[in-house]
Amino acid sequence: MKSIFEQMGETYTQAGDYLIPNIKLPEGHPTSIGKYGRMPHEAIVDPETWKLAQYTRRTIHRVDKTGIANPFTGLVFCADCGAKMYNHRGRPNPNKPDGGIDPETGLYPYDHYDCSTYTLIMNRVENGCKAHYISTNALRTMVLDAIRLTSQYAIAHPEAFSQKVRKASEIKQSKAARELKRKITQARKRSAELDGLIKKLYESYATGMITESRFKTLIGDYEKEQTEVNALIGTEQEQLDSYEADSEKVTQFMAPAKKYTDFSELTPQMIYEFVDRIIVHAPEKIDRERVQEVEIRLKYIGSFDLPESPMPEPTPEEIAAEEKKQKRREINRRYYEKKKAREQPAQDDEQKTA
Repeated sequence: MKSIFEQMGETYTQAGDYLIPNIKLPEGHPTSIGKYGRMPHEAIVDPETWKLAQYTRRTIHRVDKTGIANPFTGLVFCADCGAKMYNHRGRPNPNKPDGGIDPETGLYPYDHYDCSTYTLIMNRVENGCKAHYISTNALRTMVLDAIRLTSQYAIAHPEAFSQKVRKASEIKQSKAARELKRKITQARKRSAELDGLIKKLYESYATGMITESRFKTLIGDYEKEQTEVNALIGTEQEQLDSYEADSEKVTQFMAPAKKYTDFSELTPQMIYEFVDRIIVHAPEKIDRERVQEVEIRLKYIGSFDLPESPMPEPTPEEIAAEEKKQKRREINRRYYEKKKAREQPAQDDEQKTA
């Protein structure tokens, strides 16, 4: 049975396991037929959407009974060991309304991230990585604030935004650019040396100074190394060129920033379009307060520090909420100290017995 393509009077050319349509394009057509007969039609999606989809598919987003995957999965990393952080969710409680899930945020009774290294080794290895615990709710708040404030500043002050991105890029990338230039110079020098070695090898083979088997072995090694060196030069040159394209980075960031007008809710689409990665540091105790540094790196511009602005005066409701929080913390601290004091004699007795 003939295909529709053959019924129209067209033919194929067989190349291995593939049948390539013999299509004639009009003269002067800018698009050529690819190796596997790619049709010269317009792209279904733009390149940025395609790259975003491929970037998202790199990490498996597992769903649970709610049918919703945590959108931060694959984006949160430990600052100490560099490993990805695992998401942990509490199971819905059937004795609570809606299983205990927050109706506003859709979050479980507990929904947080831990360092995967800590989770996997736990107590089996001494001096392992710390938990770096952080709740998903806290991540949502910080990421939304970072996206909203940076986007609003970029739209309101485009010139100042461009200058800050360029300055930050120069500071961060100057050392990396110098290292890349050094590697490219060394690779080009080695490629030139391989050209000379290959030329001498052919001369030695032509004059009968080496055997054919020896010639094939050496020429194969040299050509393989030269191919790898040239590929490395191309990759590192592209990375070096990207360091010098700060104006394009600003333009690329402005596109999604102008697309969103409502930053009241953080959606998965916003996370995938804006966030490159989130670096979570280990928490510290400062004046009995748990303080944790979180670095949010946005796509194209990295970590962006907004200009300092005067903090607004807290409202009476915020003051009352803060006083209530401090009071609760003080009660918890006293309870912990009493519990520790009761357990200490028992621990001392165990040590004496041992």
